[in-house]
Amino acid sequence: MVNQTQSFAPHNPLTKHFRQPALYLKLPSGGAHWPEGSIDLPLNNEIAVLPMSTKDEITLKTPDALLNGQGVVNVIESCCPAIKDAWLMPSIDVDSAIIAIRIASYGNQMDFSATCPKCSKTSDYAIDLSVVLSGITAPVYTQKIDIDDLKIKLKPQAYFNVNKSNMIAFEEQQIMKTLGQLNDNPEELKKVFDQQLSKIIDLNVSLLTGSTDYIETPDGSIVSDEAFINEFYSNCDSKTIKTIKAKLTELSKQSGIKPIDVNCHSCSEEFSVSVEFDFASFFAVGS
Repeated sequence: MVNQTQSFAPHNPLTKHFRQPALYLKLPSGGAHWPEGSIDLPLNNEIAVLPMSTKDEITLKTPDALLNGQGVVNVIESCCPAIKDAWLMPSIDVDSAIIAIRIASYGNQMDFSATCPKCSKTSDYAIDLSVVLSGITAPVYTQKIDIDDLKIKLKPQAYFNVNKSNMIAFEEQQIMKTLGQLNDNPEELKKVFDQQLSKIIDLNVSLLTGSTDYIETPDGSIVSDEAFINEFYSNCDSKTIKTIKAKLTELSKQSGIKPIDVNCHSCSEEFSVSVEFDFASFFAVGS
């Protein structure tokens, strides 16, 4: 008889000293709009949020990782273990997750500077991020948009698509830079412009597709296939596109972070300040 010995991985006695949840977050979406397998949502709908690790902090200081969105995805998945695929998370939950991670890592208070529009003096202020976090709400996506004889049902974009919109802005900047360098070469100028313009149009259509749950036709048919919806947006009239974009802007404002009111330290003028989400500076406390 052959004796078999079973080997076990040694237990690390430091395990209990690993990062522990600093707070629990109830997502604005309540878990709706998350694709299957992208999140393990507890029964109470609250996910654990861990402080950032050193690796997370370094990731947020890497420009390329922030530009393509991968850095933000890595940090969210590291600090929110329940989130399995942050690329697929609804956009309405992204800000809440990021703010919760900052609170878990550095506390509730965030210091910032703002310039008074009346006296032009710049002063330092502080806000309680837990108050900002509690004020974030999810817009209602139940209402359909009637366009001619179609009914269009929207949904929150996935973070993957939100990142695409950031890339659109970057592409537009690159176009202006490139065109400025080709003023003496009209043929090359037109070629580059056409290429970049085509890329931006495709990205914009992709964003609309990612924000559409389904389109209902006059006979009651439900079209949810992304390829069909993408083809529709590529071939519909501009009025339809403008209507959809206007509705998306309205929904975005409903879920956006509200500006905070501060009083100028020099002249006492009250003015509003928007909370900016430049991730590199938003998490700069740990530098």
